[in-house]
Amino acid sequence: MPVDLSMPVLVVEDSRIMGQILRNLLMMIGFRRVDNALDGTTALSKLRNEHYGLVISDWNMQPMTGLMLLQKVRADPVLYGIPFVMVTEESDLANVTAAKGAGASSYIVKPFNRETFKAKIAEASVSRTTEQAIFAG
Repeated sequence: MPVDLSMPVLVVEDSRIMGQILRNLLMMIGFRRVDNALDGTTALSKLRNEHYGLVISDWNMQPMTGLMLLQKVRADPVLYGIPFVMVTEESDLANVTAAKGAGASSYIVKPFNRETFKAKIAEASVSRTTEQAIFAG
């Protein structure tokens, strides 16, 4: 199933430079509607007020980490189905396991290239669609 490049994407990243890099990568892939949030609290507010088809979030943020944001998204009956890609420098297996256990659709370790990023977005989109179909049936 191809990724819908017209869907709005929310990038949650406390570093303005990394946020711009992620935005640029998304635009290079073909996404046209990319929004930013500098922290998890702002992201949660945006997610509750707008419809996003994908969340790309950094793990290491304050005061709400990307993992905490993910947990809140998955606990919300309106937001739980949004594909969520965790982006981090944390490659420790325990962190990957925690993110997957909390419902991350995909996990990507910095640094990465455009092709890896694109593949992880596709993986996230397929993962959530399959999961929703299983739970809906």
